[in-house]
Amino acid sequence: MVESIFKHTAKTVMIMATFTFVGTLGLAFIQEFSKDKIEVNESIEKMKSFAQVLPATAYDNKPLEDFVKVPAGGELNNRSETKIYVAKLAGVATAVILETTARDGYSGDIKLLMAVRNDGSISGVRVIAHKETPGLGDYIDVLHGDWIKSFNQLSLTTRPSAQWKVKKDGGQFDYMAGATITPRAVVNITQAALRYVEANKAQLFAAQKHS
Repeated sequence: MVESIFKHTAKTVMIMATFTFVGTLGLAFIQEFSKDKIEVNESIEKMKSFAQVLPATAYDNKPLEDFVKVPAGGELNNRSETKIYVAKLAGVATAVILETTARDGYSGDIKLLMAVRNDGSISGVRVIAHKETPGLGDYIDVLHGDWIKSFNQLSLTTRPSAQWKVKKDGGQFDYMAGATITPRAVVNITQAALRYVEANKAQLFAAQKHS
């Protein structure tokens, strides 16, 4: 009888162990599958955002695989490490796509995505995150106006440093009455990002492919 109980217990333990193993294996598979799917979706969304600041005809490589890592802070002012992606056409770097953060927005951080061509000119800028007041400071978002497009084609050479200000401060950028802080922050960080690209041009436009 004791032997029978022992065999029954051993059998039960083996069954439980098998179910546990199979369950763990299945869970691991699901997690890995989900992870891959999430990464693919994130890549698709990122490429869609790239298309807003740089036309697809400007490159034939995979920018997500050509990048330079940039630590938090510095001229780009991001709160965490970011990547600067390099767009190439026929092996030649045509532009870089980067994120930069204005921490002095009226309602906090204003995060931008911008593309800068190899001649130092801006291809496009978009606000990708902000908390500015609806109907007032949110006109910096392309969903609420074309103000952000005023940066298109500009560079440090075509617009002198003194003009990189809103008109209220003696510069060349329009602003909405009652909402000066927001555009001022965007103009300042955009100019800072251009300076960063110019100062690091050799390194950025020679980025190697990452596997």
